[in-house]
Amino acid sequence: MDVFVYGTLTEPDRVASVVDSFVFVGAAVLEGCHPVAGRYPTLAPGGETAGRLLRTDEIEALDAYEGVERGLYVRVDAPRTDGGSAAVYVGDPDALASEEAVTWPGSGPFAERVRRYFDDGEAVVRPEHS
Repeated sequence: MDVFVYGTLTEPDRVASVVDSFVFVGAAVLEGCHPVAGRYPTLAPGGETAGRLLRTDEIEALDAYEGVERGLYVRVDAPRTDGGSAAVYVGDPDALASEEAVTWPGSGPFAERVRRYFDDGEAVVRPEHS
């Protein structure tokens, strides 16, 4: 599975401490979300975020690292401009003590609003092929 990474998981040593097998596919940009600093980085609607595409089959290990079960991050799928999709981890700004106010559109719990935003095609991953 391809995962768009934009924070600590862009560092090979960090990824190697989380999963046994991986490869960086290349640079990519997430259009439709911008980065937000905090205790851990997260995303907010609008703008774009530079990152990398990470390929691994060990998605459960990434979920554990990102705290999906604890509600710190939600994993969503984003379409790729070259076909297919990539997973993206979006952190709950309240749980991560974000340095800016972040509002995801719509109503309901954080995870539902993020999923709806991505399902509506508001965010896409654009691989930067050389």
